Amino acid sequence: MIPFSVLDLAPIRQGGDAAQAFRNSLDLARHAETWGYKRFWLAEHHNMTGIASAATSVVIGHVAGGTKTIRVGSGGIMLPNHSPLIIAEQFGTLESLYPGRIDLGLGRAPGTDQFTARALRRDLATSSENFPHDVLELQALLGEVQPNQTIRAVPGMGLKVPIWILGSSLFGAQLAAMLGLPFAFASHFAPTMMMQALREYRSRFEPSAQLNRPYAMIGVNVFAADSDVEAQRMFTSLQQQFINLRRGTPGPLPPPVDDMDALWSPAEKAGVGESLACSVVGSPAVIERGLKALIAETGADELMTTGQIYDHTARLRSFEIAAEVRDRLAAQPAA
Repeated sequence: MIPFSVLDLAPIRQGGDAAQAFRNSLDLARHAETWGYKRFWLAEHHNMTGIASAATSVVIGHVAGGTKTIRVGSGGIMLPNHSPLIIAEQFGTLESLYPGRIDLGLGRAPGTDQFTARALRRDLATSSENFPHDVLELQALLGEVQPNQTIRAVPGMGLKVPIWILGSSLFGAQLAAMLGLPFAFASHFAPTMMMQALREYRSRFEPSAQLNRPYAMIGVNVFAADSDVEAQRMFTSLQQQFINLRRGTPGPLPPPVDDMDALWSPAEKAGVGESLACSVVGSPAVIERGLKALIAETGADELMTTGQIYDHTARLRSFEIAAEVRDRLAAQPAA
């Protein structure tokens, strides 16, 4: 059975704060480690009052320091917001503190709106265009020191922290294939080009020192509960969050509601449904059927499960159910 991992946005819920979000993230990571998840990734977002993981490297250190064996990393670092040297030093530090447990997933989106991106970068003219070059520079900084190399990441040089390319389009798939890197597709919020991107990545893949065959991970929203009704209700928190973001009024993660039709228009419902099409919501039996079908359809090497769930206890239970489903699927005879 393929590995399952966790993507956490360190959600700040209505009535809560960032400190609570960080405590909950660490608690989830500790449970995920016990339940056999392979990785626990955190994502870089800025100027979003519902997401606490803006200083992603710092939160990775917090989670890695509070766990023992699970891999911890970024899903992802938005590289155009940073110089490659800064990221090499940060992740070299993390790898030195927690050897063999750190992943570096890279994206080229800003992880925010354009005004905030300008505040982060100062210059937007060529940032995203430089992404392939910046990835190569970062690889070099984490690789072995070369003769006459004047700029070194200390710590970082020679540590070869595993790099992943993240994407929601063909660009990331093509870059990951060209560089021979593992690829993670953001199907949990942008599933439209998933199958095309996976085909592109696999057909163009060139082996590298890091990876000798394609390795593709896909994101999936999992909202699991003991009943379908309970799971569907939990899902409404994420649906509301998407509506608020599209209306230009992002905020903390809202509590679930009983009736979404009272909150969204038909057009908003259709748009959110398209964005969240790669979601499995329901009782354990529904989760099992849905994840089994998704794995069969995509041929994914790994699932990155995520769930913006308002109640922390319910969130823990959802990831626990997903782990139980993984174990049941692993026990089934191969077709």
